[in-house]
Amino acid sequence: MMSAEDTPGGQASPNPQDLRRSVFYSIKFFVLCHSLLQLAQLMISGYLKSSISTVEKRFGLSSQTSGLLAAFNEVGNTALIVFVSYFGSRVHRPRLIGYGAALVALAGLLMSLPHFISEPYRYDHASSVDMPQDFEASLCQPTTSVPAPTPAPSNSSCSSYMEAQHLAVVGIMFTAQTLLGVGAVPIQPFGISYIDDFAHNSNSPLYLGILFAVTMMGPGLAYGLGGLMLRLYVDIDRMPEGGISLTSKDPRWVGAWWLGFLISAGAVALAAVPYFFFPREMPKEKHELRFRQRALAAAASSVSKGEDSPAEQNPGESQEKQASLTQIAPDLTVIQFIKVFPRVLLRTLRHPIFLLVVLSQVCMSSTVAGMATFLPKFLERQFSVTASYANLLIGCLSIPSAIVGIVVGGILVKRFHLGPKRCGALCLLGALFCLLLSLPLFFMGCSTHEIAGITRQPGNLPGPDLFPACTEPCSCPLDDFNPVCDPRTHVEYLTPCQAGCTGRLVQEALDKSQVFYTNCSCVVGGGPVPAGACDSACSHLVLPFMLLVSLGAALASLTHTPSFILILRGVKKEDKTLAVGIQFMLLRVLAWMPSPVLHGSAIDTTCVHWAQSCGRRAVCRYYDHDLLRNRFVGLQFFFKMGSLACFALILVILRQQDKEEGTQVTVSTSGLQQQLLASGPGKKPEESRV
Repeated sequence: MMSAEDTPGGQASPNPQDLRRSVFYSIKFFVLCHSLLQLAQLMISGYLKSSISTVEKRFGLSSQTSGLLAAFNEVGNTALIVFVSYFGSRVHRPRLIGYGAALVALAGLLMSLPHFISEPYRYDHASSVDMPQDFEASLCQPTTSVPAPTPAPSNSSCSSYMEAQHLAVVGIMFTAQTLLGVGAVPIQPFGISYIDDFAHNSNSPLYLGILFAVTMMGPGLAYGLGGLMLRLYVDIDRMPEGGISLTSKDPRWVGAWWLGFLISAGAVALAAVPYFFFPREMPKEKHELRFRQRALAAAASSVSKGEDSPAEQNPGESQEKQASLTQIAPDLTVIQFIKVFPRVLLRTLRHPIFLLVVLSQVCMSSTVAGMATFLPKFLERQFSVTASYANLLIGCLSIPSAIVGIVVGGILVKRFHLGPKRCGALCLLGALFCLLLSLPLFFMGCSTHEIAGITRQPGNLPGPDLFPACTEPCSCPLDDFNPVCDPRTHVEYLTPCQAGCTGRLVQEALDKSQVFYTNCSCVVGGGPVPAGACDSACSHLVLPFMLLVSLGAALASLTHTPSFILILRGVKKEDKTLAVGIQFMLLRVLAWMPSPVLHGSAIDTTCVHWAQSCGRRAVCRYYDHDLLRNRFVGLQFFFKMGSLACFALILVILRQQDKEEGTQVTVSTSGLQQQLLASGPGKKPEESRV
């Protein structure tokens, strides 16, 4: 039944001819629009993770701060996601989805704002006048020929204007991430419930399977977009005269991170437009779709079982599932709803299977959150690959592998009709092999090459007394960063000045120019030495490393659908919707929010040389590669061990429950046989159900 306010024209029941003409009364068109919107929304949500190391370099952030920034969109999302269950179908769902998408697009524009309000990026801070002086300032010059420094005005401007600008930029990005989480709140839950309400009962699993299949490509597109954008120079809209002498392999290179946010925000804004024309309610679909390929529907149903809403698992139960929370409080006010929710939460958490599955998923999600945020940076540092190449590897290998794992897990559950016990065994095997594949990762890497003047202990800063004696005639600025590499000894120097170089030579080529520094007193033979950092000795291991990571991601994703089945079959029917809602709330609070911060903090502890900005610690220049690999992979290994332990306990409990049920059935059957014997052959028991 439609009320007058539910239809755009204000009529009680729309004209059937109008319904045929208007594409906005088609649930198929809504599925198409919602697939594109969720694709764009996940692309903009995942884009920051693809450019996290670039944002660190551009604004001088530590990994802990960047991890907090990446996790901050979960704050707004978690704070409001509970109320989605309260509002349910009381609101105009398509219109609210449109408003949420508009807020996501606004957050994307806000994320790119720091680029436009900041000064142009200067990869060499030795001089603030022009580029030739920058090059000369990096060279070794006698102390007498260098003008006396004037630290007072510099410190004054640094402490006031520069520090205020830095705080403003960081504040804008944190605000944008919060708005991004708030805007994403209504998109998926309201879209799924809208499809399940008005699709034919037999078509709903197929539609939701298509929706999730398209949506899962969003993170892959985010990394692909990051790979393309980071090939462009950050100030492509305001290039300095004469161009730049950096290449994307230079450690000072900063890509056009902001451009991806503009593109993603534009895609979300375009995808949001149709939602303002969909009705609050539409006639329920009457005809079932018929395909010769029945396997497509089965696979789509399997995929839809493992995602964010239980409304996909059995179309015939859609009304029960949507009414689960409203059965508890059908007409509660918001205040009453907040009072009732904790009691229902505690009742749900008393289920041991539910609690253990959620804990296992918390461990697995912590692994995914840390890997998604910092794997590009890890590849850059460990294997000396560019940021764009690292993103393309993840977008082309890891994300598709995870998608395949989710689909295969759903197909296995559907094809073999796996019950809770077998689902638990499948989860245990997936977690076990995922853990075993993590072991070789500890040994796939190499130590940090020698860096002149930098000690290996984390936290120590270089001082004048640590530099080689060959630089005594030079006056090398301590905060300068223009690395050069001695290819013979594989020793890296922070600047040409610290290598004792007094000359500079540019070798022009067809497509690029190569810079060399000459007359270097700290280098055997005096050089020349090329500009740029030394390449890693184990760059060839990046592809085997990523293949193992991708295979592990596929095995971890294999547990996705079976673990959902354990939850949906382990709680009461009326609590299913609420159980899944509580599950995702706990995943956000316990995994997606703290895990990036935890991984970032662990990465920061492996730093051996910090850049300084306005007297504060800024971005890390160099890491201890062995320590970085052991702590990053070790943290992943720890979470995978936790997930494996939880699945093992689940299997033990399920086997114990099977034994108890078998004992009860045996006792009931023997009692029934005794009643039959006592009643005699001529009497029939009134109740013979076991």
